[in-house]
Amino acid sequence: MTNDRLSHLTWLSLLRQQRAVAVIRSSSPLLGRQMAQAVAEGGISLIEITWNSSQAAELISQLRSDLPTCIIGTGTILNQEQLKQAIAAGAQFLFTPHVDSKLIEVAVAEEIPIIPGAFSPTEIVTAWQAGASCVKVFPIQALGGASYIKALQGPLGSIPLIPTGGVTLNNAGELITAGAIAVGLAGDLFPQALIADGDWQAISQRAKSLRQRLSLI
Repeated sequence: MTNDRLSHLTWLSLLRQQRAVAVIRSSSPLLGRQMAQAVAEGGISLIEITWNSSQAAELISQLRSDLPTCIIGTGTILNQEQLKQAIAAGAQFLFTPHVDSKLIEVAVAEEIPIIPGAFSPTEIVTAWQAGASCVKVFPIQALGGASYIKALQGPLGSIPLIPTGGVTLNNAGELITAGAIAVGLAGDLFPQALIADGDWQAISQRAKSLRQRLSLI
């Protein structure tokens, strides 16, 4: 499948407009489609399908067709084989849980935004200098939340950061105010009880509520 390439500036512009990435890890392609459609109806257009979801490549390809106004990417990419398969499936952006200069190099060559996961200032700077589009700060809850993002702004304020891991509807705004360009949400956007009940309208409402809160910042 061909990709609609996102330039570095276009990607950053989308993040500033949207402020949130919906992170989907699904046990079946049908469930993944339902989750993606629910948040898309709620106004979230940046959707990440983790590579360890069931049939992730097929799901990404399907969502590119189902949701043409959304930007569909992937995450939990660990090696070059997975990265190349994800790009072939149509992934428009790539998240990794770690910093790997070779993965960054390949993504840059393919003109696909890549967002490596980093824990420390050293890792953040290493990823940025290697060519990362921005850097995922993970797991933000364990690192101190908004206070950690705020502390990074002094020395590293020029590097766009996306905190994930413990982001909720209630603390997302604090993270943006502290300096994050956007946030990534998984569990709090998709409560297990709502998924079990198939209450996609309630999940759409959570996505809408998140967008409304972040639009006020």
